[in-house]
Amino acid sequence: GSRSGQPQTTLSGEMKAASALLLFLVSDVALAAQVTPVQKVIQLLEGMSATGKKEKHDEQVQFAAYKQFCDDTTVEKKRAIEEANEKIDMLKADVEKYISDAATLTKEIAGHDDDIAAWTGDMKAATKVRDMEKTDYDAMHKDYSESVDALERAIAVLKKQAYTRKQATFTQVGALQKLDLIPKEAKKTIEAFLAQEPDEGLAVSAPEAAGYEFQSQGVIEMLEKLLDKFIDERTVLEKEEMNAKHAYDMLIQDLTAQTDQAKQDRTEKAETKAKKLQAKADAEGDLMDTTTTRDADQKYLDDLTATCEQKASDFESRQQLRTEELEAIAKAIEIISSSAVSGNADKYLPTLIQKKSFVSLRTDAQSQSQTHAAAYLKTMAKQLQSRVLAAVADRAAADPFRKVKKMIKDLITRLMEEANEEAEHKGWCDTELSTNEQTRKEKTEAVETLHAEIDQLEASIAKLTEDISDLTKAVAELDAAMAKATTIRQDEKKTNEQTIADAQEAQTAVAQALTVLKEFYAKAGEATAFVQQPEIFDSPYKGMQSENGGVVGMLEVIESDFARLEADTKAAEASAQKEYDTFMTDSKVDKSAKSADIEHKTAKKQDETQALTVKTEDLEGTQKELDAALAYFDKLKPSCVDAGVSFEDRVARREEEIKSLQEALRILNGEDIA
Repeated sequence: GSRSGQPQTTLSGEMKAASALLLFLVSDVALAAQVTPVQKVIQLLEGMSATGKKEKHDEQVQFAAYKQFCDDTTVEKKRAIEEANEKIDMLKADVEKYISDAATLTKEIAGHDDDIAAWTGDMKAATKVRDMEKTDYDAMHKDYSESVDALERAIAVLKKQAYTRKQATFTQVGALQKLDLIPKEAKKTIEAFLAQEPDEGLAVSAPEAAGYEFQSQGVIEMLEKLLDKFIDERTVLEKEEMNAKHAYDMLIQDLTAQTDQAKQDRTEKAETKAKKLQAKADAEGDLMDTTTTRDADQKYLDDLTATCEQKASDFESRQQLRTEELEAIAKAIEIISSSAVSGNADKYLPTLIQKKSFVSLRTDAQSQSQTHAAAYLKTMAKQLQSRVLAAVADRAAADPFRKVKKMIKDLITRLMEEANEEAEHKGWCDTELSTNEQTRKEKTEAVETLHAEIDQLEASIAKLTEDISDLTKAVAELDAAMAKATTIRQDEKKTNEQTIADAQEAQTAVAQALTVLKEFYAKAGEATAFVQQPEIFDSPYKGMQSENGGVVGMLEVIESDFARLEADTKAAEASAQKEYDTFMTDSKVDKSAKSADIEHKTAKKQDETQALTVKTEDLEGTQKELDAALAYFDKLKPSCVDAGVSFEDRVARREEEIKSLQEALRILNGEDIA
């Protein structure tokens, strides 16, 4: 049934009206010859009462349908407005959150920019300091190397020329005085040694030569101590340089890793900020659309409420009027049916029905006009295939002249009223169908869009879940690799420290052995230098000097081997430690990046999961709205769409019927009936 509450005039309604009119006309003709005027009045009043009751009932049914439409539409619009208000509150909260997130990200990006600038400045400063340290180291290492080289040449020359001093001796030894690292006391000793006449050494006897050798040996021992001291200091300098370079490399590596991570974080946060601002713009657009739709629904609801209230008031007034009308008709029937009227009429007017007053009043002209009008109506009835005109034509040929004119006038009035009612109903249908079509289109597009967004969110969440799982696994593998590398490094360091300790202990022992041997043979040579030589001996005994030289040389080689072992092990330890530190730094940076990525993706997954929940709820609400619009369209179709005959055809047909009836009136009396 229709919820319009508007009058509906269809082709089937016209056919029913025509049938009722035919029955009324036929019955009126048949009874006209059998009843008195009073009885005729009573019958007319009873017919009016029946018609009034029927129309009152029809009006109640019609208003009940209209009231149902008002109630259903009001509930639907209130629900839509309530949901829109909830969505507006949620969208406002989303916009505020996006603004807050964007502001937070802006501060964090500025913080990253400050960190990047600071770390870049630190790297430049550290590089500048490192360059200065390297310059100082190169100069100092060069001085030590030149000093060690000069000492080694001077010691070699002094040992070789212990008995025959040549000018080369003075050149090699004198060069030591120009070195900055040689202590002042040592320079004085060298200067005193060089102050001796070179020729004096050639004129001395054997005992004096031994004394000279002893004097040179003191200078040699001093120079050897200086040589050992410089070598040790150069070794310390090299270690300090290696440690300083390693510390610089580690600092630069750490600052570079921090800078790269900060740049990556800044880029990600800038992208996230852009997405937040885009989401804010989308939410604001959605907020505007939702607010506009809510306001339109509220206006429609207000207008509908006012219209429904007005219709309800009109219905109550019409019902009250119809009730009073029926009461008046009933009262009139009661009065006319009383003995005062009906009894006296039966007594004094028994033969009134036999009088043919209407026939005697007819004139030949009226009879001709009536016949002409009946013929015209029959012709138009055939052309228009109108049962209404056919019934009127039959009545016009058989009924009295005045009753035909009144009947035609009443029928014209009724057809015009039906035309107005149907036009009003058509306008209402057009408005409702247009509004419903727009609603169905908007909701269908919204449902399709929400389905697409939900599919996209579900795919993104699945990808994020997979990425988080992979990153978590990679972090676990990094932890395991770092733990394994730490264990290996600790074992390797322990072995290297033991090797270095053993090499140092061996060097100490070899040095002690060398000292014992050198001291013994030095004393042995001194002790036998002044002893009276027996004839059997060609030379004084000074111990196994030749064998001593071989043993001492071998011990010195062994000592140098242990020193080299110590140096190589320390270098290997430093290299291994550097590689370990580099690996650990890279791994920590990688782990930090992956952990940050996990945190970022987890937060993004949470946001998208929340968005998916909201979109799913939106889809459910929008689908309900679409279903309601489709259901309402189905209710509109019987009265507004599936009428069988188009509105234009019904209007044209009714206009032709009205024109035909008006022409019949003009034929009857030549008047233009409005």
